[in-house]
Amino acid sequence: MLDEAFRDGWGWWVVTLALGVPVLLVVLTELINGLRRRGSALAGPLRLLRNGVIPVGALFALLAFAIQSPSEQVWTRVVATVFGFLVILLVLSSFNVALFTHAADDSWRKRIPTIFVEIARLILVALGLALLFSWVWDADVGGLITALGVGSIVIGLALQNAVGGVISGLLLLFEQPFKIGDFLDTGGAKGRVVEVNWRAVHIDTGSGIQIVPNSTLSGASFTNLSEPDGPYSAATSVTFSTDDPPHEVMALLIEVADALPMRVPRERASVSYSGAGAYGVSIPVAGPADASRTLSTYLSWLWYAARRHGFALDGDATDPIAEPGRLAEALDAVSATLHLRDDDREALLDSAVLERYGVGEVVLPSGVVPDEVRVVVSGRATLALEVDGGRVEFASAEKGDIIGQTALTRERTQAVTVAGEILTVVVLPLDTVDELIRARPRLAAEIGESLELKRTLAADRLASLDLARGSIGRGSISRG
Repeated sequence: MLDEAFRDGWGWWVVTLALGVPVLLVVLTELINGLRRRGSALAGPLRLLRNGVIPVGALFALLAFAIQSPSEQVWTRVVATVFGFLVILLVLSSFNVALFTHAADDSWRKRIPTIFVEIARLILVALGLALLFSWVWDADVGGLITALGVGSIVIGLALQNAVGGVISGLLLLFEQPFKIGDFLDTGGAKGRVVEVNWRAVHIDTGSGIQIVPNSTLSGASFTNLSEPDGPYSAATSVTFSTDDPPHEVMALLIEVADALPMRVPRERASVSYSGAGAYGVSIPVAGPADASRTLSTYLSWLWYAARRHGFALDGDATDPIAEPGRLAEALDAVSATLHLRDDDREALLDSAVLERYGVGEVVLPSGVVPDEVRVVVSGRATLALEVDGGRVEFASAEKGDIIGQTALTRERTQAVTVAGEILTVVVLPLDTVDELIRARPRLAAEIGESLELKRTLAADRLASLDLARGSIGRGSISRG
């Protein structure tokens, strides 16, 4: 009987399935575990092969070739159908991994929306099942396909407007002329893209969310303000009096623009002069979202800077602090700090000047040797250390405090001084302060003590900053 089984062939099928299937499953298990440890997407199709295709395929081979069940038998057809369906899924899963999993970011495969892939997969599965039922069950699927085609045409005509919006959205997703976070100017809306779906694009205009249908965008032109990559230019135009020297005005415009914290590092502002006191300013910023805030800060700082230099911004050079008596009142306010006597005021009225700074303006940069000394009349300034591209505050200067004490020691400033509020200061030339110090030893001692205190505060702040960094580093190491 055994000889007869091998002569008929079904005995070889039984031996092959009994020995080959377990060995193949063990090999696939080891291979899948190795791929899973490497994070390979190929482990997914292999799991389907191991858990579904091979067991069902073995059962089908057992029924069809070993037991030699008739092909018309229901169980044979059921197993053949399940096996064919699993093979279809395996082929589609393998193609998906091969085409899309490791696609480059700039390739057409990466730009294809997921919905396109899912629709194509659904269509292929439907076609595969149709062919499978035709082969296994001898089903006539031609009539069904025709009915579905006619039904699709009827539904498409009834929903052509809605479907048109969806198709437009899918085409936009495929082409990707913009992405979430980009800034668009559609003519009717200008702002940041916060959502893109099949029907519409949601744009944050700053005053609300404007919803623009995809069909509108696909049928019209729009500007992607975030492309190409690189800094966005916040541009404005300003006018000065024709009596103001153009090159000095242009230098002031660039100086104020380059001091803006919103400016892109290592990118310089540019200025053009078009005559008749008109200037154009272009400031590099990270994106359109920063443009409005940048220009608002720039124009406010420029107002104070123009007054300090005596330029007529917008044709107006008047300054409230230049009114008669304001300097005398300021000297009275700081007389205790400078130990002034009555005869000192007359001399200081000829050499001292009043200046004002807007909130956030740099009063005295770091790394320079000052040639003037400033005494705070009103407002508050902060002293900060520039560390790793940022500023770390360690002290402040308020009414009666002196700014720029290193001018007396001819040393470079260690900190940057920034106006924390609208700041008014009395500016004293260095030789005037030297004369005051020579006549008042107590003033020299107080300035020295103040300078030493600021150095100590700066050193302590740096030490605490280094300690905090070290604690973070040790915490990261211990957690690792």
